[in-house]
Amino acid sequence: MTGQDRIEQSRLEKLSRLINRGIDPYPHKFQRTHSNEEAIALYHRLTSVDAAADMPAMRLAGRVTAIRFMGKAAFFDIRDGSGKLQVFFRRDSLGEDKYEVLHDFDLGDFLGAGGKLFKTRSGEITLEASEFTLLAKSLLPLPEKWHGLIDVEKRYRQRYLDLISNDDVKELFIKRSKIINSIRNFMNSRGFIEVETPVLQPMYGGALARPFITHHHALNQDLYPRIALELYLKRLIIGGFDQVYEIGRVFRNEGISTRHNPEFTMLESYEAYADYNDVMEMTENLVSSVAREVLGTTKVNFAGETINLEPPWKRLQLRQSLIDKCGLDFMDYVDADSLRKGMEKLGMQVDPLKDKGRLIDELLSTFVEPDLKQPTFLIDYPVEMSPLAKRHRKEPYLVERFEAFIGSMEVANSFSELNDPREQRERFALQRQMHAAEVERARSAGELPETEMIDDDFLTAMEHGMPPTGGLGIGIDRLIMLLTDKQSIREVILFPQLKTK
Repeated sequence: MTGQDRIEQSRLEKLSRLINRGIDPYPHKFQRTHSNEEAIALYHRLTSVDAAADMPAMRLAGRVTAIRFMGKAAFFDIRDGSGKLQVFFRRDSLGEDKYEVLHDFDLGDFLGAGGKLFKTRSGEITLEASEFTLLAKSLLPLPEKWHGLIDVEKRYRQRYLDLISNDDVKELFIKRSKIINSIRNFMNSRGFIEVETPVLQPMYGGALARPFITHHHALNQDLYPRIALELYLKRLIIGGFDQVYEIGRVFRNEGISTRHNPEFTMLESYEAYADYNDVMEMTENLVSSVAREVLGTTKVNFAGETINLEPPWKRLQLRQSLIDKCGLDFMDYVDADSLRKGMEKLGMQVDPLKDKGRLIDELLSTFVEPDLKQPTFLIDYPVEMSPLAKRHRKEPYLVERFEAFIGSMEVANSFSELNDPREQRERFALQRQMHAAEVERARSAGELPETEMIDDDFLTAMEHGMPPTGGLGIGIDRLIMLLTDKQSIREVILFPQLKTK
Protein backbone atom coordinates (compact mmCIF):
# COMPACT_ATOMS: atom_id res chain seq x y z
CA MET A 1 0.00 0.00 0.00
CA THR A 2 1.39 3.41 -0.98
CA GLY A 3 1.63 6.37 1.36
CA GLN A 4 -1.25 7.98 -0.49
CA ASP A 5 -3.35 4.82 -0.09
CA ARG A 6 -2.64 4.77 3.65
CA ILE A 7 -3.71 8.40 4.01
CA GLU A 8 -6.95 7.73 2.16
CA GLN A 9 -7.60 4.60 4.19
CA SER A 10 -7.03 6.51 7.45
CA ARG A 11 -9.53 9.17 6.41
CA LEU A 12 -12.14 6.57 5.52
CA GLU A 13 -11.67 4.95 8.94
CA LYS A 14 -12.17 8.33 10.63
CA LEU A 15 -15.28 8.88 8.54
CA SER A 16 -16.62 5.52 9.67
CA ARG A 17 -15.98 6.35 13.35
CA LEU A 18 -17.75 9.69 13.00
CA ILE A 19 -20.80 8.04 11.45
CA ASN A 20 -20.82 5.40 14.21
CA ARG A 21 -20.90 8.26 16.74
CA GLY A 22 -24.10 9.48 15.08
CA ILE A 23 -22.39 12.45 13.41
CA ASP A 24 -23.55 13.44 9.94
CA PRO A 25 -20.28 14.16 8.06
CA TYR A 26 -22.08 16.19 5.39
CA PRO A 27 -24.85 18.27 7.03
CA HIS A 28 -27.16 20.44 4.94
CA LYS A 29 -26.44 23.86 6.47
CA PHE A 30 -24.52 25.84 9.06
CA GLN A 31 -25.78 29.18 10.35
CA ARG A 32 -22.65 31.33 10.19
CA THR A 33 -22.86 34.76 11.81
CA HIS A 34 -19.62 36.34 10.55
CA SER A 35 -16.85 35.75 8.07
CA ASN A 36 -13.37 35.41 9.61
CA GLU A 37 -12.48 38.89 8.39
CA GLU A 38 -15.66 40.38 9.86
CA ALA A 39 -15.05 38.64 13.20
CA ILE A 40 -11.51 40.00 13.49
CA ALA A 41 -12.66 43.50 12.50
CA LEU A 42 -15.41 43.37 15.15
CA TYR A 43 -12.87 42.36 17.82
CA HIS A 44 -10.63 45.30 16.94
CA ARG A 45 -13.58 47.69 16.89
CA LEU A 46 -14.89 46.64 20.31
CA THR A 47 -11.51 46.50 22.06
CA SER A 48 -10.45 49.86 20.66
CA VAL A 49 -13.25 51.40 22.75
CA ASP A 50 -12.92 49.14 25.80
CA ALA A 51 -9.99 46.75 26.21
CA ALA A 52 -12.10 44.56 28.47
CA ALA A 53 -15.17 44.61 26.22
CA ASP A 54 -17.43 41.58 26.48
CA MET A 55 -17.31 39.76 23.15
CA PRO A 56 -20.59 38.61 21.62
CA ALA A 57 -21.02 34.94 20.78
CA MET A 58 -20.48 34.18 17.10
CA ARG A 59 -20.44 31.21 14.75
CA LEU A 60 -17.62 30.87 12.22
CA ALA A 61 -16.83 28.28 9.56
CA GLY A 62 -14.05 27.33 7.18
CA ARG A 63 -11.64 24.71 5.89
CA VAL A 64 -9.18 23.29 8.45
CA THR A 65 -5.64 24.22 7.39
CA ALA A 66 -3.66 23.45 10.56
CA ILE A 67 -4.17 21.17 13.58
CA ARG A 68 -2.16 21.33 16.80
CA PHE A 69 -2.93 19.23 19.92
CA MET A 70 -1.31 20.39 23.17
CA GLY A 71 -2.31 18.17 26.10
CA LYS A 72 -5.84 19.08 27.12
CA ALA A 73 -6.22 21.72 24.40
CA ALA A 74 -6.20 21.92 20.63
CA PHE A 75 -5.74 24.72 18.12
CA PHE A 76 -7.19 24.54 14.61
CA ASP A 77 -6.72 27.12 11.87
CA ILE A 78 -9.77 27.56 9.68
CA ARG A 79 -9.83 29.50 6.41
CA ASP A 80 -12.89 30.88 4.69
CA GLY A 81 -13.19 33.14 1.64
CA SER A 82 -12.03 36.16 3.65
CA GLY A 83 -8.98 34.74 5.45
CA LYS A 84 -7.66 32.62 8.32
CA LEU A 85 -8.69 32.50 11.98
CA GLN A 86 -7.54 30.31 14.87
CA VAL A 87 -10.02 28.21 16.88
CA PHE A 88 -9.18 27.03 20.42
CA PHE A 89 -10.72 23.90 21.94
CA ARG A 90 -10.47 23.17 25.69
CA ARG A 91 -11.16 19.57 26.75
CA ASP A 92 -12.41 20.56 30.19
CA SER A 93 -15.11 22.87 28.82
CA LEU A 94 -16.16 20.67 25.88
CA GLY A 95 -16.18 17.36 27.76
CA GLU A 96 -14.15 14.22 27.07
CA ASP A 97 -16.46 12.68 24.46
CA LYS A 98 -16.89 15.85 22.42
CA TYR A 99 -13.20 16.70 22.60
CA GLU A 100 -12.27 13.20 21.41
CA VAL A 101 -14.14 13.83 18.14
CA LEU A 102 -11.49 16.39 17.21
CA HIS A 103 -8.99 13.55 16.72
CA ASP A 104 -11.04 12.39 13.72
CA PHE A 105 -10.64 15.73 11.94
CA ASP A 106 -8.08 16.06 9.13
CA LEU A 107 -6.55 18.91 7.22
CA GLY A 108 -9.01 19.89 4.51
CA ASP A 109 -12.17 19.15 6.53
CA PHE A 110 -14.72 21.92 6.91
CA LEU A 111 -15.47 22.95 10.49
CA GLY A 112 -18.14 25.17 12.02
CA ALA A 113 -17.57 26.50 15.53
CA GLY A 114 -19.40 28.78 17.97
CA GLY A 115 -17.95 30.78 20.84
CA LYS A 116 -16.31 34.08 21.75
CA LEU A 117 -13.15 35.77 20.56
CA PHE A 118 -10.13 36.41 22.76
CA LYS A 119 -6.47 37.23 22.19
CA THR A 120 -3.82 34.63 23.04
CA ARG A 121 -0.57 35.43 24.87
CA SER A 122 1.14 35.51 21.48
CA GLY A 123 -1.32 38.19 20.36
CA GLU A 124 -3.40 36.08 17.93
CA ILE A 125 -7.16 36.72 17.82
CA THR A 126 -8.79 33.34 18.45
CA LEU A 127 -12.27 31.86 18.80
CA GLU A 128 -12.69 29.79 21.97
CA ALA A 129 -15.12 27.12 20.85
CA SER A 130 -18.02 26.26 23.09
CA GLU A 131 -19.44 24.02 20.36
CA PHE A 132 -18.31 22.76 16.96
CA THR A 133 -19.66 20.82 13.99
CA LEU A 134 -18.11 18.83 11.16
CA LEU A 135 -19.43 20.38 7.92
CA ALA A 136 -17.67 18.21 5.32
CA LYS A 137 -15.16 15.38 5.62
CA SER A 138 -12.25 15.60 3.15
CA LEU A 139 -11.34 12.15 1.84
CA LEU A 140 -8.23 13.25 -0.07
CA PRO A 141 -5.31 15.21 1.41
CA LEU A 142 -4.46 18.78 0.52
CA PRO A 143 -1.18 19.56 -1.28
CA GLU A 144 1.84 18.55 0.78
CA LYS A 145 2.29 20.42 4.08
CA TRP A 146 0.19 23.36 2.93
CA HIS A 147 3.32 24.87 1.39
CA GLY A 148 1.61 25.51 -1.90
CA LEU A 149 0.96 23.70 -5.14
CA ILE A 150 3.84 24.35 -7.54
CA ASP A 151 3.34 21.76 -10.30
CA VAL A 152 2.13 24.02 -13.12
CA GLU A 153 0.04 21.46 -14.99
CA LYS A 154 -1.58 20.23 -11.78
CA ARG A 155 -2.34 23.85 -10.84
CA TYR A 156 -4.28 24.30 -14.09
CA ARG A 157 -5.96 20.86 -14.11
CA GLN A 158 -6.97 21.04 -10.45
CA ARG A 159 -7.49 24.79 -10.06
CA TYR A 160 -9.41 24.22 -6.81
CA LEU A 161 -6.21 22.91 -5.21
CA ASP A 162 -4.31 25.89 -6.64
CA LEU A 163 -6.82 28.25 -5.03
CA ILE A 164 -6.70 26.38 -1.72
CA SER A 165 -2.90 26.33 -1.62
CA ASN A 166 -1.84 29.64 -3.13
CA ASP A 167 -3.34 32.81 -1.68
CA ASP A 168 -1.85 34.93 -4.45
CA VAL A 169 -3.77 32.93 -7.08
CA LYS A 170 -7.04 33.54 -5.29
CA GLU A 171 -6.19 37.25 -5.04
CA LEU A 172 -5.45 37.33 -8.77
CA PHE A 173 -8.91 36.07 -9.66
CA ILE A 174 -10.54 38.45 -7.20
CA LYS A 175 -8.62 41.18 -9.01
CA ARG A 176 -9.85 39.81 -12.35
CA SER A 177 -13.43 40.18 -11.15
CA LYS A 178 -12.75 43.74 -10.02
CA ILE A 179 -11.19 44.62 -13.38
CA ILE A 180 -14.20 43.33 -15.32
CA ASN A 181 -16.56 45.14 -12.95
CA SER A 182 -14.55 48.34 -13.41
CA ILE A 183 -14.79 47.98 -17.20
CA ARG A 184 -18.57 47.65 -16.91
CA ASN A 185 -18.76 50.73 -14.69
CA PHE A 186 -16.70 52.72 -17.20
CA MET A 187 -18.85 51.69 -20.17
CA ASN A 188 -22.09 52.28 -18.30
CA SER A 189 -20.93 55.72 -17.19
CA ARG A 190 -20.44 56.70 -20.86
CA GLY A 191 -24.01 55.77 -21.73
CA PHE A 192 -23.40 52.31 -23.21
CA ILE A 193 -25.98 49.56 -22.74
CA GLU A 194 -24.81 46.02 -22.00
CA VAL A 195 -26.47 43.40 -24.20
CA GLU A 196 -26.25 39.67 -24.95
CA THR A 197 -25.93 38.19 -28.43
CA PRO A 198 -26.07 34.54 -29.57
CA VAL A 199 -23.18 32.25 -28.66
CA LEU A 200 -24.32 29.63 -31.19
CA GLN A 201 -24.59 31.18 -34.63
CA PRO A 202 -25.66 29.82 -38.02
CA MET A 203 -22.68 31.57 -39.65
CA TYR A 204 -19.37 32.58 -38.15
CA GLY A 205 -17.96 36.02 -38.87
CA GLY A 206 -16.58 39.24 -37.49
CA ALA A 207 -12.98 38.01 -37.47
CA LEU A 208 -10.51 35.90 -39.39
CA ALA A 209 -10.41 32.70 -37.38
CA ARG A 210 -11.14 29.00 -37.69
CA PRO A 211 -14.36 28.17 -35.82
CA PHE A 212 -15.56 25.21 -33.83
CA ILE A 213 -18.67 23.47 -35.09
CA THR A 214 -21.59 21.72 -33.42
CA HIS A 215 -24.91 20.30 -34.55
CA HIS A 216 -28.38 21.21 -33.32
CA HIS A 217 -30.47 18.06 -33.58
CA ALA A 218 -33.92 19.62 -33.34
CA LEU A 219 -33.12 22.08 -36.13
CA ASN A 220 -30.96 19.53 -37.97
CA GLN A 221 -28.51 22.36 -38.55
CA ASP A 222 -24.82 22.98 -37.97
CA LEU A 223 -24.04 25.90 -35.67
CA TYR A 224 -20.80 27.67 -34.79
CA PRO A 225 -19.75 28.93 -31.37
CA ARG A 226 -19.06 32.59 -32.14
CA ILE A 227 -15.57 33.74 -33.06
CA ALA A 228 -16.52 37.40 -32.47
CA LEU A 229 -19.40 39.51 -31.18
CA GLU A 230 -19.29 42.04 -33.99
CA LEU A 231 -22.00 41.26 -36.52
CA TYR A 232 -24.86 40.92 -34.02
CA LEU A 233 -23.83 44.05 -32.12
CA LYS A 234 -23.85 45.98 -35.39
CA ARG A 235 -27.39 44.72 -36.02
CA LEU A 236 -28.33 46.48 -32.77
CA ILE A 237 -26.79 49.73 -33.97
CA ILE A 238 -28.88 49.35 -37.13
CA GLY A 239 -31.92 48.66 -34.94
CA GLY A 240 -31.61 51.95 -33.09
CA PHE A 241 -29.30 51.41 -30.12
CA ASP A 242 -26.67 54.14 -30.26
CA GLN A 243 -24.17 52.65 -27.80
CA VAL A 244 -23.92 48.93 -27.02
CA TYR A 245 -21.33 46.61 -25.56
CA GLU A 246 -20.98 42.99 -24.59
CA ILE A 247 -18.45 41.15 -22.43
CA GLY A 248 -18.58 37.53 -23.48
CA ARG A 249 -16.75 34.35 -24.35
CA VAL A 250 -15.62 33.73 -27.92
CA PHE A 251 -14.25 30.50 -29.38
CA ARG A 252 -11.51 30.05 -31.97
CA ASN A 253 -10.28 26.66 -33.13
CA GLU A 254 -6.65 27.69 -33.26
CA GLY A 255 -3.33 27.05 -31.55
CA ILE A 256 -2.67 27.32 -27.83
CA SER A 257 0.15 29.54 -26.58
CA THR A 258 1.04 31.87 -23.73
CA ARG A 259 -1.25 34.46 -25.38
CA HIS A 260 -3.93 32.24 -26.94
CA ASN A 261 -6.61 30.02 -25.45
CA PRO A 262 -9.35 28.41 -27.60
CA GLU A 263 -12.01 30.20 -25.55
CA PHE A 264 -11.39 33.66 -24.20
CA THR A 265 -13.22 36.76 -23.02
CA MET A 266 -13.80 39.80 -25.21
CA LEU A 267 -15.24 43.24 -24.69
CA GLU A 268 -16.79 44.56 -27.90
CA SER A 269 -18.49 47.94 -28.12
CA TYR A 270 -20.11 49.95 -30.90
CA GLU A 271 -20.97 53.64 -30.83
CA ALA A 272 -23.08 55.33 -33.50
CA TYR A 273 -21.83 58.60 -35.02
CA ALA A 274 -18.25 57.93 -33.80
CA ASP A 275 -15.05 56.96 -35.65
CA TYR A 276 -11.78 55.29 -34.70
CA ASN A 277 -10.36 58.55 -33.35
CA ASP A 278 -13.17 58.70 -30.79
CA VAL A 279 -12.57 55.06 -29.93
CA MET A 280 -8.84 55.69 -29.43
CA GLU A 281 -9.65 58.32 -26.84
CA MET A 282 -12.13 55.99 -25.13
CA THR A 283 -9.68 53.06 -25.11
CA GLU A 284 -6.80 54.90 -23.45
CA ASN A 285 -9.18 56.38 -20.88
CA LEU A 286 -10.83 53.01 -20.21
CA VAL A 287 -7.55 51.17 -19.56
CA SER A 288 -6.02 53.95 -17.46
CA SER A 289 -9.27 54.38 -15.49
CA VAL A 290 -9.49 50.65 -14.71
CA ALA A 291 -5.85 50.54 -13.60
CA ARG A 292 -6.34 53.56 -11.36
CA GLU A 293 -9.53 52.16 -9.80
CA VAL A 294 -8.34 48.59 -9.25
CA LEU A 295 -4.58 49.02 -8.73
CA GLY A 296 -4.46 52.58 -7.44
CA THR A 297 -1.94 53.60 -10.11
CA THR A 298 -1.55 53.95 -13.88
CA LYS A 299 2.04 52.69 -13.74
CA VAL A 300 2.25 48.90 -13.88
CA ASN A 301 5.08 46.39 -14.06
CA PHE A 302 4.89 43.86 -16.88
CA ALA A 303 7.64 41.46 -17.95
CA GLY A 304 10.28 43.53 -16.20
CA GLU A 305 9.15 46.84 -17.74
CA THR A 306 7.47 49.77 -16.02
CA ILE A 307 4.56 50.74 -18.26
CA ASN A 308 2.77 54.06 -18.00
CA LEU A 309 -0.90 53.76 -18.98
CA GLU A 310 -1.68 57.44 -18.53
CA PRO A 311 -3.14 59.08 -21.68
CA PRO A 312 -2.33 60.18 -24.28
CA TRP A 313 -0.81 57.06 -25.82
CA LYS A 314 1.65 57.12 -28.71
CA ARG A 315 0.17 56.89 -32.22
CA LEU A 316 2.21 55.32 -35.04
CA GLN A 317 1.38 54.77 -38.71
CA LEU A 318 1.58 51.06 -39.53
CA ARG A 319 3.05 51.68 -42.98
CA GLN A 320 5.83 53.96 -41.74
CA SER A 321 6.59 51.65 -38.82
CA LEU A 322 7.23 48.76 -41.21
CA ILE A 323 9.43 50.91 -43.42
CA ASP A 324 11.43 52.02 -40.38
CA LYS A 325 11.84 48.50 -38.97
CA CYS A 326 12.43 46.32 -42.03
CA GLY A 327 12.62 48.62 -45.04
CA LEU A 328 9.55 47.18 -46.79
CA ASP A 329 6.76 49.45 -47.98
CA PHE A 330 3.71 47.28 -48.66
CA MET A 331 2.43 49.93 -51.08
CA ASP A 332 5.30 49.00 -53.42
CA TYR A 333 4.02 45.43 -53.83
CA VAL A 334 0.97 44.89 -56.01
CA ASP A 335 0.09 41.40 -54.78
CA ALA A 336 0.95 38.62 -52.39
CA ASP A 337 3.50 36.98 -54.71
CA SER A 338 5.60 40.11 -55.06
CA LEU A 339 5.44 40.85 -51.33
CA ARG A 340 6.40 37.26 -50.57
CA LYS A 341 9.55 37.66 -52.64
CA GLY A 342 10.40 40.85 -50.80
CA MET A 343 9.97 39.05 -47.47
CA GLU A 344 12.14 36.16 -48.62
CA LYS A 345 14.93 38.65 -49.32
CA LEU A 346 14.76 39.49 -45.61
CA GLY A 347 15.38 35.82 -44.83
CA MET A 348 11.78 35.04 -43.90
CA GLN A 349 10.16 31.70 -44.70
CA VAL A 350 6.67 32.44 -45.96
CA ASP A 351 3.57 30.26 -46.43
CA PRO A 352 2.86 30.36 -50.19
CA LEU A 353 -0.90 30.28 -49.59
CA LYS A 354 -1.04 33.36 -47.39
CA ASP A 355 -2.72 36.41 -48.96
CA LYS A 356 -1.20 39.87 -48.89
CA GLY A 357 -3.02 40.95 -45.74
CA ARG A 358 -1.71 38.02 -43.74
CA LEU A 359 1.80 38.56 -45.06
CA ILE A 360 1.69 42.15 -43.83
CA ASP A 361 0.45 40.87 -40.48
CA GLU A 362 3.45 38.52 -40.35
CA LEU A 363 5.79 41.44 -41.03
CA LEU A 364 4.08 43.39 -38.29
CA SER A 365 4.41 40.63 -35.69
CA THR A 366 8.06 40.02 -36.64
CA PHE A 367 9.48 43.52 -36.89
CA VAL A 368 7.16 46.01 -35.17
CA GLU A 369 5.25 44.40 -32.30
CA PRO A 370 8.30 43.38 -30.20
CA ASP A 371 9.24 47.06 -29.70
CA LEU A 372 5.74 48.25 -28.76
CA LYS A 373 6.22 48.01 -25.00
CA GLN A 374 4.68 51.33 -23.94
CA PRO A 375 0.99 51.86 -24.86
CA THR A 376 0.85 52.49 -28.59
CA PHE A 377 -1.89 52.81 -31.19
CA LEU A 378 -0.75 51.39 -34.52
CA ILE A 379 -3.08 53.05 -37.03
CA ASP A 380 -4.25 52.93 -40.67
CA TYR A 381 -4.06 49.36 -41.94
CA PRO A 382 -4.13 48.09 -45.54
CA VAL A 383 -7.62 47.23 -46.75
CA GLU A 384 -6.66 43.54 -47.28
CA MET A 385 -6.29 43.09 -43.52
CA SER A 386 -9.63 44.61 -42.57
CA PRO A 387 -12.71 43.55 -44.55
CA LEU A 388 -15.12 45.17 -42.04
CA ALA A 389 -13.38 48.54 -41.71
CA LYS A 390 -14.19 51.79 -43.52
CA ARG A 391 -11.73 53.11 -46.10
CA HIS A 392 -9.45 55.87 -44.92
CA ARG A 393 -10.86 59.30 -45.78
CA LYS A 394 -7.49 60.41 -47.29
CA GLU A 395 -5.75 57.15 -48.31
CA PRO A 396 -8.22 54.88 -50.16
CA TYR A 397 -5.80 51.91 -50.11
CA LEU A 398 -5.93 52.00 -46.30
CA VAL A 399 -8.74 51.63 -43.77
CA GLU A 400 -9.39 53.52 -40.55
CA ARG A 401 -8.28 50.90 -38.10
CA PHE A 402 -6.06 50.77 -35.06
CA GLU A 403 -4.63 48.05 -32.90
CA ALA A 404 -3.46 48.95 -29.40
CA PHE A 405 -0.27 47.31 -28.17
CA ILE A 406 1.09 47.24 -24.62
CA GLY A 407 4.01 45.14 -23.45
CA SER A 408 4.57 43.97 -27.07
CA MET A 409 1.09 42.43 -26.98
CA GLU A 410 -2.06 43.36 -28.87
CA VAL A 411 -4.81 44.23 -26.40
CA ALA A 412 -7.36 46.10 -28.55
CA ASN A 413 -8.60 46.39 -32.12
CA SER A 414 -10.89 49.05 -33.59
CA PHE A 415 -12.41 50.28 -36.84
CA SER A 416 -14.33 53.13 -38.23
CA GLU A 417 -16.93 50.58 -39.27
CA LEU A 418 -17.73 50.00 -42.93
CA ASN A 419 -21.41 50.90 -43.36
CA ASP A 420 -21.80 50.75 -47.17
CA PRO A 421 -23.58 47.42 -47.79
CA ARG A 422 -22.50 47.32 -51.43
CA GLU A 423 -18.83 47.63 -50.62
CA GLN A 424 -19.20 45.20 -47.71
CA ARG A 425 -20.61 42.55 -50.04
CA GLU A 426 -17.73 43.15 -52.48
CA ARG A 427 -15.18 42.90 -49.66
CA PHE A 428 -16.58 39.56 -48.47
CA ALA A 429 -16.53 38.19 -52.02
CA LEU A 430 -12.98 39.46 -52.64
CA GLN A 431 -11.80 37.92 -49.42
CA ARG A 432 -13.25 34.55 -50.38
CA GLN A 433 -11.49 34.83 -53.71
CA MET A 434 -8.13 35.72 -52.09
CA HIS A 435 -8.46 32.82 -49.67
CA ALA A 436 -9.66 30.29 -52.23
CA ALA A 437 -6.50 28.19 -52.10
CA GLU A 438 -6.48 28.21 -48.32
CA VAL A 439 -10.16 27.31 -48.20
CA GLU A 440 -9.56 24.37 -50.52
CA ARG A 441 -6.60 23.19 -48.44
CA ALA A 442 -8.71 23.30 -45.26
CA ARG A 443 -11.61 21.46 -46.83
CA SER A 444 -9.30 18.78 -48.26
CA ALA A 445 -8.04 18.22 -44.72
CA GLY A 446 -11.63 18.00 -43.44
CA GLU A 447 -11.34 21.34 -41.62
CA LEU A 448 -13.25 24.59 -41.62
CA PRO A 449 -11.44 27.44 -43.39
CA GLU A 450 -10.03 30.38 -41.45
CA THR A 451 -11.96 33.06 -43.33
CA GLU A 452 -15.17 35.08 -43.23
CA MET A 453 -18.43 33.50 -44.33
CA ILE A 454 -20.75 35.75 -46.32
CA ASP A 455 -23.52 36.54 -43.86
CA ASP A 456 -26.45 37.56 -46.08
CA ASP A 457 -28.68 38.31 -43.10
CA PHE A 458 -26.11 40.82 -41.81
CA LEU A 459 -25.82 42.39 -45.27
CA THR A 460 -29.61 42.67 -45.46
CA ALA A 461 -29.56 44.46 -42.11
CA MET A 462 -26.92 46.88 -43.43
CA GLU A 463 -29.06 47.59 -46.49
CA HIS A 464 -31.65 49.09 -44.14
CA GLY A 465 -29.09 51.72 -43.21
CA MET A 466 -26.32 51.79 -40.59
CA PRO A 467 -25.02 55.10 -39.22
CA PRO A 468 -21.30 55.94 -39.02
CA THR A 469 -20.02 53.80 -36.17
CA GLY A 470 -16.88 53.30 -34.15
CA GLY A 471 -16.25 49.75 -32.98
CA LEU A 472 -13.85 48.34 -30.40
CA GLY A 473 -12.67 44.91 -29.30
CA ILE A 474 -10.51 44.39 -26.19
CA GLY A 475 -9.07 41.04 -25.15
CA ILE A 476 -10.02 40.93 -21.47
CA ASP A 477 -7.62 38.10 -20.63
CA ARG A 478 -4.64 39.93 -22.14
CA LEU A 479 -5.58 43.13 -20.36
CA ILE A 480 -5.68 41.20 -17.08
CA MET A 481 -2.28 39.66 -17.89
CA LEU A 482 -0.95 43.19 -18.28
CA LEU A 483 -2.51 44.53 -15.07
CA THR A 484 -1.37 41.54 -12.97
CA ASP A 485 2.07 41.01 -14.55
CA LYS A 486 1.39 37.50 -15.81
CA GLN A 487 3.16 36.26 -18.94
CA SER A 488 0.82 33.35 -19.68
CA ILE A 489 -2.89 33.59 -20.46
CA ARG A 490 -3.40 30.34 -18.55
CA GLU A 491 -2.51 32.15 -15.33
CA VAL A 492 -5.50 34.50 -15.66
CA ILE A 493 -8.14 32.00 -16.85
CA LEU A 494 -9.59 29.88 -14.05
CA PHE A 495 -9.94 26.77 -16.19
CA PRO A 496 -7.68 27.03 -19.27
CA GLN A 497 -8.01 24.47 -22.04
CA LEU A 498 -5.69 21.50 -21.60
CA LYS A 499 -5.16 18.31 -23.53
CA THR A 500 -7.14 15.46 -21.97
CA LYS A 501 -4.93 13.01 -20.12
